[in-house]
Amino acid sequence: MGIVKTLTEILIERNSCSLEDITQAQNIQQEYGGTLRSILLNLGAISDKLLTEALAYQYGFDLYNALPSSQQNQKIKPHLPKTFLLNNGIYPIYETDVEIAYVTHDPMKSDVLLAIQNGMEKQFKLYLATEEELRDVKHTFEEAEEEEDEDLFEDEVDRLKELASEAPVIKLVNNIFTKAAQQNVSDIHFEAYKSGMKVRYRLDGALKTVDSIPQKIKQAITARLKLISKMNISENRLPQDGRITVKLSGQEIDIRASSVPTAFGESFVLRLLGSDSVDLTLDKMGFHNDNITLLKDMLKKPNGIILTTGPTGSGKTSTLYAALNYIHSDQIKIITVEDPVEYQLEGISQIQVKSSIDYTFANALRSILRQDPDVIMIGEIRDYETAEIAIQSALTGHLVLSTLHTNSAVGAITRLLDMNVEYFLLKSSIVGLMAQRLTRRLCEHCKVPTKITESQDKLFNISHLKDYIESALNPCEAVGCVKCNGTGYSGRMPIMEIVPFNTELIMKLDEGRDFKDIRSLGYRTLQDDGVLKFLEGKTSLDEVMRLA
Repeated sequence: MGIVKTLTEILIERNSCSLEDITQAQNIQQEYGGTLRSILLNLGAISDKLLTEALAYQYGFDLYNALPSSQQNQKIKPHLPKTFLLNNGIYPIYETDVEIAYVTHDPMKSDVLLAIQNGMEKQFKLYLATEEELRDVKHTFEEAEEEEDEDLFEDEVDRLKELASEAPVIKLVNNIFTKAAQQNVSDIHFEAYKSGMKVRYRLDGALKTVDSIPQKIKQAITARLKLISKMNISENRLPQDGRITVKLSGQEIDIRASSVPTAFGESFVLRLLGSDSVDLTLDKMGFHNDNITLLKDMLKKPNGIILTTGPTGSGKTSTLYAALNYIHSDQIKIITVEDPVEYQLEGISQIQVKSSIDYTFANALRSILRQDPDVIMIGEIRDYETAEIAIQSALTGHLVLSTLHTNSAVGAITRLLDMNVEYFLLKSSIVGLMAQRLTRRLCEHCKVPTKITESQDKLFNISHLKDYIESALNPCEAVGCVKCNGTGYSGRMPIMEIVPFNTELIMKLDEGRDFKDIRSLGYRTLQDDGVLKFLEGKTSLDEVMRLA
């Protein structure tokens, strides 16, 4: 059936939304772009149900919710590749001898619909569903596609458990944990090789080999790590996640475990999350005062999104925890959604997502919005669905803090646009952007003063950066001593770039979405902030160059 009326005509005719709402949405569309229906949804002018009904009438499709329950969400074998269906958001729902039915949320994928129609031997029928209905269909579809393949017998599982419970194996694993806790190690790596296993500690961001495990007990160590991590001990083909809680030297250590299959067995990375030694106070995190002031100003906003970016292990979550501690009071309700919950915060509701039961970031966010929060912290924005809910939360009066994996602060915009988030929504919801890294701190016992060369001055713009120095000029370099195990470094501290999402930045982004020169706006880059730490004698120039 062809299109009989425009969407706006249908919505007004059905009293689904007012002419004023449509006019406002059209003005936003004209100024910022985007689709009319997504703007109406984000403005709250219309529900997804009413919009779906209007689109079904406009394009001549039947509604999914009008189907009898016996025909909804059946587990049937698709006639098209699974990846094709998942990528296009189209799923099979029932099949008869003469007909196969599919459901989607977007009626305007004409090329996709045509491809399905041409590929069908049976009569084809398409239904239109709301986003929530389509999520349920997708879940059923994915369940039907999963294949159970249990290769190990019960006696093999018992054998692995017996190996894991042998005294020498338990003692070896416990010793590795104890030494790691004593040295304030952040991660323990058990890496499988042909000849056995290598154990490495990550200390102050750098890896160091500390032990090797012979081939004959590699399987026992693997079984032990799985057993105490509560992983599936018989599964060795898929990555797994687990958690361990141990008490070492009177201190309870929480450990996040991850395993992946490799060519020579499974490798493990264990992240130690002991929080006793972590001071989550914003003023004591190691940031420069002007950056702290900028961040505190952002946190005073009643609504909007604050994003911090950086690679894994760059301290993003710790910064957000410190920010939550700064704004926490009896007058506001703070809820976090994390994977995993790394530190327990007093007086703040913290939610652990569980992908194994489809309790994802997006699903958790939908539920907590009904909990009347003032501030929401999202552990990571990983996909469009999570980004969309975060933006809607910001637009409806919530302050949202979250992280993204990008290399720079302004790079968060490009990352969100890549997720298909519309630019006009970013312009109206983002408050500020941050990026950070963790640089190793020079050992106070062995660092020595160094001179700044003319080429270094020119390359790093040091003459200009001297104006930002908060203490005496004291550039130093690493040496190495007994206290720091010969590394020249002891501990880590953050370097940061922070940019308010103000009119000046928006104008630059309007000119070109790939804008990254925050120096032109008067803000320091990660490299600039690191060079300041070098000039203050806190880190080395080599370390700054390595990170930024």
